[in-house]
Amino acid sequence: MNRQPADGFPHPAGLRDALEALASRQITAKGLIEEAIRRAQACKQALNAFAAIDAERALQAAAESDRRYGEGSQRPLEGLPIAIKDLIDTQDIETRYGSAACRGNVPAADADIVKALTACGAIVIGKTTTHEFAWGVTTASPSFGDTLNPLDHARIPGGSSGGAAAAIAHGAVLAGVGTDTGGSVRIPAALCGVVGFKPTLGMLSTRGVFPLAPTCDHVGLLGARVDDVRILADAVGVAAPPVDARPCARLGIVRHIAPVPRSEEVASAFDAAVERMAQRYACEDLSASRSDAIFATVFDAFAAIVLIEGGIEHLRRHDWERIATHYNPETVDRLRRAQAMDLRAYATAQQARRDFTARLHGAMSTLDFLVLPTCPCTAPPRDAGTVDIGAWTGTVREALMTYTAPFNVAGFPAISIPLPSRHGGLPAALQIVARPGSDGALLQVAQQVESMLGHASVAQDSPDHTTTRRPE
Repeated sequence: MNRQPADGFPHPAGLRDALEALASRQITAKGLIEEAIRRAQACKQALNAFAAIDAERALQAAAESDRRYGEGSQRPLEGLPIAIKDLIDTQDIETRYGSAACRGNVPAADADIVKALTACGAIVIGKTTTHEFAWGVTTASPSFGDTLNPLDHARIPGGSSGGAAAAIAHGAVLAGVGTDTGGSVRIPAALCGVVGFKPTLGMLSTRGVFPLAPTCDHVGLLGARVDDVRILADAVGVAAPPVDARPCARLGIVRHIAPVPRSEEVASAFDAAVERMAQRYACEDLSASRSDAIFATVFDAFAAIVLIEGGIEHLRRHDWERIATHYNPETVDRLRRAQAMDLRAYATAQQARRDFTARLHGAMSTLDFLVLPTCPCTAPPRDAGTVDIGAWTGTVREALMTYTAPFNVAGFPAISIPLPSRHGGLPAALQIVARPGSDGALLQVAQQVESMLGHASVAQDSPDHTTTRRPE
């Protein structure tokens, strides 16, 4: 157990620690949930990372968990507090999908992922913030206010699952559920210094999740550590049965994906990590020309697929007057562009997707995993419209998604783990990618790498302690 905060409650270091403390009755589910609610409320005030907190229902569930522990009939996740992204339906809890257009929406049923986790005994304490309809990487909102990066309030937490990553980094919860269409779990995990896992496409049901681009949408898991993510994944059958990751696993190292270079901070942290990993694993550097050939055209294909599929989802639900009146201007602009797309563009993007997926399978035919940065830069400022990395300048979206979106297009599982911070700087992160269906091996090797590099999560011991760096 971690040291006790000022009020005397022993806050668990991780989900496994919490389960052991609950089973041995060192703590009660009621006490754990009360502490999580207190932390969530502090996190909401400090970072605007929660869209809703459901204290009454969570405490009712905690009473049931304590009863089960007393009887010895506890379930795998019994009494563990988790948070659910506001894009995911939760029965009788307002779910706005990050949009003022959906104020007052209270789903009649839980999404499949929520049903699966609560059936295992997990307790939902609230809904974490998202970019409107998950269509963005900043988790900024003119309607509800911006979510702040817990390490520097002048910077974005990433998105669109920014609320979940910020809440975990702040210490409000140890784990949560997000969605990932082009990096929406891994990007905020990287920028906030926590762990974000996107399973193989289709491994977790998206029923009850508001769709962005259905052929790229994934449900994902976030945690303070890889073990926290693994416990949730095991409970819902993602990583079971366990698969041994060979200690001599073959890693393909991708230093950068054109046209976006790595910043000095990310390059330094990533290269140092690879040097450490090469002491244990067989590492093969993919040349720049080989990397360029593999990833050529995939980001353009991704952008077209999301624009067209996102346009279809919204335009079939609402008329243009409602969209123009109630949606944020950023989303309205994207839907205007979607209306100008045609079937030929979608067909071309899908062919590029098939070609890229075949190239990726080919590249990994002699490799067990790919290793690359999660994002090429650290968290951009909140008001930044563009990002400058060396001689390259591009949008925040292109900067943050170029290294993550390809694996949504192909449906490969991927995980982001934080790298040790250098000189107290903002976190960088390393991404590990596996072949489809190798989720268990991916989580196992990620845990090995995390242990080798040193646990680097920035999750705080107390919700009242948040490090805020100011721009120089």
